[in-house]
Amino acid sequence: MNRGIIGAIVAVAIAVIIAAGSWYTVDQTERGVLLRYGAVVGTAQPGLGFKVPLMDTVEKVSVKTTTFTWDKMNSYSFDQQPADLKISVTLRAAPEKVSDLYARFGALQTAVNQVVSPVVNQQVKVVFGRYTAVRAIQERGQLNSAIKDAITATLNNDPMIIIESVQLENIEFSQTYLHSIEQRMLAEVEVQKLQQNAEREKVQAQITVTQATAKANAVRAEAQANAEATRLNGEAKASNIKITGEAEAAAIEARGKALGNNPNLVTLVQAERWNGVLPTTMVPGSSVPFVSIK
Repeated sequence: MNRGIIGAIVAVAIAVIIAAGSWYTVDQTERGVLLRYGAVVGTAQPGLGFKVPLMDTVEKVSVKTTTFTWDKMNSYSFDQQPADLKISVTLRAAPEKVSDLYARFGALQTAVNQVVSPVVNQQVKVVFGRYTAVRAIQERGQLNSAIKDAITATLNNDPMIIIESVQLENIEFSQTYLHSIEQRMLAEVEVQKLQQNAEREKVQAQITVTQATAKANAVRAEAQANAEATRLNGEAKASNIKITGEAEAAAIEARGKALGNNPNLVTLVQAERWNGVLPTTMVPGSSVPFVSIK
């Protein structure tokens, strides 16, 4: 084969390789760091870009939101209760700071390991140490907010990473402490039960007193009613006797006056009541009724 043809083929191949290395693409969830002989010279935005072949290279850094988790973080509460905490932090690389991040760490994971992880461990222990075990459970939302604020405030001095959220996913206390809590809750339940029983007995006693009072009032009212009825009956009977006596006395008085004014009234009454039959037996010296012999 002619050397000229071979040279031409080689030249074309080299040209194709150089042409293929003069462009690049960056995904929407990434940013490109443009390097020239290994030194950072700029940032590449998403889309198609061009670079100097054989001189420039592009390293891609993810700017997607990513969640990192720290499990079994041993901490102590304010009242010296040990606990294992599980913390998750959702973050992303600041798009305008990817060149700084790459220059210092080379990748997001390395930045998280070297910058975020120490801050999370430190601030979680500091904030959790301000809460007693009981408060940490009862005020978990407030504790979560305090941890997030502490981590965010510390990382504000390093704006390469943006913290989006922090979640306190779990607090796991020792079995000894959990057992003590269980016993205390059982004791509180027993106390509440005794209080409820005492209140129930108190109410029952009040009901009994009320019923007894009502019954006594009813008996008293019935006795008063009977006494009043007896009094009224006595007064009515006495009144009737008085009226009857007065009527009889008036009748006797009237009869006496009638007899005084009319001496023959007795004879008239006897005549009116006589049945017309004469007696069959006469007593010597007696007179025949209603027969006057002069």
